[in-house]
Amino acid sequence: MKKSALLIMILVIAMIAAGCSANDTKGRESAADDTKQKRVALITPEKIGVNPFFQIMDEGAKQAASTYKLEQKTLESADPNAIEENLRVAVAENYDLIITSSFQSADALKKVAAENPDKKFVIIDDVVDLPNVRSAVFREQEAAYLLGAAAGLSTKSNTVGMVVAMDIPLMKKWTSGFEQGLKAVNPKASFLVNYVGSFTDPAKAKEMALVQYSKGADFVAGASAVGDLGVFEAAKEKGFFTSGQDIDRTAIDPKHIVMSQLKSANHVVIDSIKQWVEGSFTPGVHEYGLKEDGVGLTYVTDNNPFMTQAAIEKVSQIRSDIISGKITVVNPLK
Repeated sequence: MKKSALLIMILVIAMIAAGCSANDTKGRESAADDTKQKRVALITPEKIGVNPFFQIMDEGAKQAASTYKLEQKTLESADPNAIEENLRVAVAENYDLIITSSFQSADALKKVAAENPDKKFVIIDDVVDLPNVRSAVFREQEAAYLLGAAAGLSTKSNTVGMVVAMDIPLMKKWTSGFEQGLKAVNPKASFLVNYVGSFTDPAKAKEMALVQYSKGADFVAGASAVGDLGVFEAAKEKGFFTSGQDIDRTAIDPKHIVMSQLKSANHVVIDSIKQWVEGSFTPGVHEYGLKEDGVGLTYVTDNNPFMTQAAIEKVSQIRSDIISGKITVVNPLK
């Protein structure tokens, strides 16, 4: 009996020791997972340096990586065919969060995200309806409304225009929002619209801006991405006023580029990464408008040759009214 009791005690002690050892191992593995540097990949649909929208996305990713001590890599796509390849490279290299952007990337992301349900993805400026994808979109129509209101309050000829990249549904947020704001403050104003057919054709955009000027427009908004450079050239040559897109372009020529409609892709990248790091990341559609600092309007306030101080104050009030819900800007895609 005594020998049996002794053997049982030895076995119990051995089992306890083994359990403690296993728990220690699990604890060390868990601690290693906690200290492992998280990794974020950004896949742009084209080379950085052409479209400022993708440039500020890259800047936002790098800023978030610095803030949250992440490893970050940007893969630039030389052409549309490279987008899917770069997404697959990011998956193969085991990046924890993979971010891409725009309608150019949507089809490739649908395929890659569906094949990798355990990976988390973000697409900015388009929607991919999958349970592991966060789709961040903008209420561009709100900023366009402000731009239209500013133009309507400031035009002397009562004719304004917009040179738009392409006649696609997304761009109706620009044209519709602008016209809503314009007509709200100046019902008599005429609105001219021309489509370039591309996001990268300054020569054609310039030609269209000159046509609108010849029809009496004293303000022509640029909404053609790289094409806006051509609109800016036309404004400088003929002396009319214009505006840029996505980032503040007024510094290029503040005498003629008097406003910029902002689309803060850098802020959305940072916010998406922040939510992922903090554990509040959720799939589905997330909208960014004036209230969320996703869109906005910047304008030259010193010696502005186009806008009066009274117009600037009125636009500022309109902005507050949109945020509060007093003014509703219709989304033309809904």
